Amino acid sequence: MGANTQSMIFTIYGDYLRHYGNKIWIGSLVRLLKEFGHNEQGVRVAVSRMVKQGWIQSEKQGNKSFYFLTERGVSRMDEAANRIFKLNPHEWDGKWRILMYSIPEEKRQIRDELRQELLWSGFGSFSNACWISPNNLEKEVNLLIEKYDISEYVNFFVSDYKGPKDSQSLVEKSWPLEEIKNKYEEFISKYSKQFIVHQSVLSNGEMSDSECFVERTNLVHEYRKFLFIDPGLPKELLPPRWSGNNAALLFSQYYQLLAESASRFFENVFEADNDLRRKDHSYDAKNHPLIIHSKK
Repeated sequence: MGANTQSMIFTIYGDYLRHYGNKIWIGSLVRLLKEFGHNEQGVRVAVSRMVKQGWIQSEKQGNKSFYFLTERGVSRMDEAANRIFKLNPHEWDGKWRILMYSIPEEKRQIRDELRQELLWSGFGSFSNACWISPNNLEKEVNLLIEKYDISEYVNFFVSDYKGPKDSQSLVEKSWPLEEIKNKYEEFISKYSKQFIVHQSVLSNGEMSDSECFVERTNLVHEYRKFLFIDPGLPKELLPPRWSGNNAALLFSQYYQLLAESASRFFENVFEADNDLRRKDHSYDAKNHPLIIHSKK
């Protein structure tokens, strides 16, 4: 259950706490996670693991321990939110980014971590130790080179593809699009049913704020998994009628259905337990990035 608890804490930081100053008392976190059946000990273990990994830091106020996102944590949450709440694929600038490396065997752990980071950023494995992406990821690549101190082992190119095949063939070689499409279709099939049920239950006033909190958090938690498998390709390189677009629309509508009640539950727990003034006093569901984007 450990990784699962940690993963759920990430979701709560990413979807709620980033709008409220990024800091929370451990007791509130325990209360929130209890809604999903996680026990106090599991939450404390997961939190200390996240501190060790450099995602969050602790701070004492009196005899209470508060936990807040580190700079690295904030930038990961912001990047994730920008990608999760993006409704439409972006346009392509026609360039390919290519990262090649030869990292020695004694630095194998760095190599494995780098692979995970590249997958997260949306790079595809074109061939052994050669990763490609059509997205503008220069900044991310430079940060990774700096973070792992590997400048002597890597080469990075931004280039045009001159064939002999077409760009689509590069996509097919580097990403399992069929598999990703099937995962999106599973998500759509499961969550479109739930969406209809919850629409009906909510309109009859038969769903509590805490239930909305649990459902919205689970929804984000499930949808967030696509960040690890979908490279976020530009529309020019996607198959026609890409199921990822349908999933994004379903996610957006379902999220908005639950947003207000879920935020109300979160705020009640957060404000009852935390003697902190949150940074964003005007926060409400309507100010959420997803809801602003979907009105455009």
